[in-house]
Amino acid sequence: MSSVRAFVRKIVTSPIRWLISVNSVPANIEAELGIDKKKPIMYLLQTESITDLLALQKSTAGLGLPDPTSPIEFLNSEHKRCYFLSRPQSLLSRKVKKTTIEDVFTNMFHLHRENPELDLQVVPVFISWGRAASKKSTGFAQLLADRASPSWLRKLFIVLFLGRDNVVSYSKAVSTKQMGQLHGSNQQISHKLVRVARTHFQRKRQALSGPTLLERSTLYNSLLGSESVKQAMLEDMRQKNISSQEAKKLAIEYIDEIAADYRVGLIRIGERILGRIWNKIYNGIHVGHAYRVRELAQNGHEIIYVPCHRSHMDYLLLTYVIHHEGLVTPHIAAGINLNFWPVGKIFRRCGAFFLRRSFAGNKLYTATFREYLELLFNKGYSVKYYPEGGRSRTGRLLPPKTGMLAMTLQAALKGINRPVSIVPVYIGYEHVMEVKSYQKELKGKTKKKESPTQIFSAIRKLKNYGHGFVNFGEPLQINQFLDKHVENWRETTPDDPDKKPTWLTPAVNTLADTIMTRINRAAALNGTALVALCLLSSKTQIMSRSELTTALKDYLLLLSKVPFSSDFTLPEVEVEELITNTLALNRFEQSEDEYGKMIATKDNNAVLLTYYRNNILHVFALPSLIMAVVFSARKTDKAAVLDMVSKLYPLLKREFFMHYSLEQALEHAEALIVQMTEQGLLMKTGDELTSPSASDDTFHSAWLLSRAMQETWQRYAVVLRVLEKEKTVARSNLEKQSCVIAERLSTLFGMSSPEFYDKNVLGSFVYALRENNLLKNLDSGSLEFSEDSLVLKKAIMELVWPEIAQHLDKI
Repeated sequence: MSSVRAFVRKIVTSPIRWLISVNSVPANIEAELGIDKKKPIMYLLQTESITDLLALQKSTAGLGLPDPTSPIEFLNSEHKRCYFLSRPQSLLSRKVKKTTIEDVFTNMFHLHRENPELDLQVVPVFISWGRAASKKSTGFAQLLADRASPSWLRKLFIVLFLGRDNVVSYSKAVSTKQMGQLHGSNQQISHKLVRVARTHFQRKRQALSGPTLLERSTLYNSLLGSESVKQAMLEDMRQKNISSQEAKKLAIEYIDEIAADYRVGLIRIGERILGRIWNKIYNGIHVGHAYRVRELAQNGHEIIYVPCHRSHMDYLLLTYVIHHEGLVTPHIAAGINLNFWPVGKIFRRCGAFFLRRSFAGNKLYTATFREYLELLFNKGYSVKYYPEGGRSRTGRLLPPKTGMLAMTLQAALKGINRPVSIVPVYIGYEHVMEVKSYQKELKGKTKKKESPTQIFSAIRKLKNYGHGFVNFGEPLQINQFLDKHVENWRETTPDDPDKKPTWLTPAVNTLADTIMTRINRAAALNGTALVALCLLSSKTQIMSRSELTTALKDYLLLLSKVPFSSDFTLPEVEVEELITNTLALNRFEQSEDEYGKMIATKDNNAVLLTYYRNNILHVFALPSLIMAVVFSARKTDKAAVLDMVSKLYPLLKREFFMHYSLEQALEHAEALIVQMTEQGLLMKTGDELTSPSASDDTFHSAWLLSRAMQETWQRYAVVLRVLEKEKTVARSNLEKQSCVIAERLSTLFGMSSPEFYDKNVLGSFVYALRENNLLKNLDSGSLEFSEDSLVLKKAIMELVWPEIAQHLDKI
């Protein structure tokens, strides 16, 4: 009889299988959730449903987990492996019937009392079809809205239309052994487990679909009815001598210009299109630490994503990754330059809201935008904005723009019902499609305005871009941040919402710096960046493949033994495969002679490679400094190396947004010295440190590493030489003269990048000097060379190539 049932079941379910495509979250359940595949596993689902069971079957087969339809055997008897909290609604009633799950768990805990060694893993699995209707919908859209326990007829339509948009989301296993040891009767423990499971599934649904979106009329009423917008309208009426209707019309125009028009249907279509694009242009998308965001969503946090900005591709890639990780896609702050036809409408329907480059002088626009942002927070929509304000042209993080962060803190002051967490995100690529235009802009060419022609041209040129990398950094909860950095901040909320507390600006600056350091802390090393680092450190920008392989092995071993941080990620493949995959991108010149293969930068390509090197240069800053000190001194000791680290690290910390304190940097440097010595990158005799001899296998790796930061030391030397020559100089004049000299050095000595004489990069160093009191600030606003400046200059000159040091001395 059971075989007949199985046959009938197979006949019925076979056609349905073709309609179902599953996305399992997370992809690595053992590493992220700690589920042990060797221990007995049971599944707990929300609703008893054949289609849910089929989706789970497909998912478990892909993850190597037990089939949910197979029995589980323990205590010499077979039991069901899959259990459900409720049954589906009937066709004529919306009432949801409970299952006998409480009785099942009660009996199970009774067995535990008699058999203490028994330990089963109950894995809650949330299965979603579609991502909920985007608004309060009626008719057919309402039919497809995936409720908790739909009837079999509604479920049929849901699977027919949304079967390819299925998410199977696993949670951490519950140990029945640990549950059985809780105080209370078996029935009480069982009731508690079921109650917690129902709440858990409800939170899962909220994290996946997000809140119901506002109707347009409700949006207008909410923003136009806010006090700050009404006050700004009154001020516009007075200043511009316009009527209340005209002021209201202007406010509505601002709302229409700013607000997103989120459509879940378009997100679904976009996910399929982007999935095909990624498969075409990327060899893979690597996602790190996504569990952090899922935990925040599960715990009901308002999530604000703050990624670095490398490319226009960031908008699509991060949104796709968030969606693919089983989370609701965020509303995205985008520059008004992207609001052009047809891209603007598409982006707006995918959740983009637009902001102008400057709010200065327009109080009504400022009030409208701020109220819109606060509305998103209060309604529970996740939000994404770029703290740098624009795409980095150099590959390094830009100094943050603090406007959006200030508005975020102000919204927190007014009170948001949910905890608000900021999630820094590192985005990296093995190829950035705009990198050539970035270099032209650094050389002075005017930035091209975005247009449909640019978009279609970019699509036409899509090709193999290697791998993409998205690492979610350590989240930062706003209330906890304010508790730590602002005393009594809860009591200093101003009566006037437009009036800023005195502590707001310094708090925002600290918050911005913390976010940027957490972004860089979560860096992802990739093949293009690593090969670029090595080739650009070579005198001739050419290396044998064997030398390159040895160098990368040495560096990756060093960073695996002494990690840059707990959040950064290393390549997951062996070095030989990494190099092969990188060369396949056709970014480097390859040749071969009788002694072996050689790898070089392509003609005029060295400049482009600096972009990728700069993505990861902060990871190598301290190792390179240590090696540079040893090579320049020939013979030194650990104390002298650490002394140089203490002098230069505060400047590196500011320029590269590094996360160590000075004390931590010194500890890290000591650990690096120990590991370098073990690897043979450094030689140690007694207390004396030297570089490897030229005959050692590790010499070339050590020599390259000593040169990795050479352009940074040269740039520092240029600024300090101008200061020494002028003695007293205005900041603008200092930056201007430094740019001229740096450009001259670039021409004379063949520096690889226009960023070497970029005013913003030089200005960042000047700011770091002032911040660390290495310059005297005069009352006139000018900067004065000091004894501390002289000590720093002498230290840096020891690291600079002799020919450049001599040239600078003659200026």
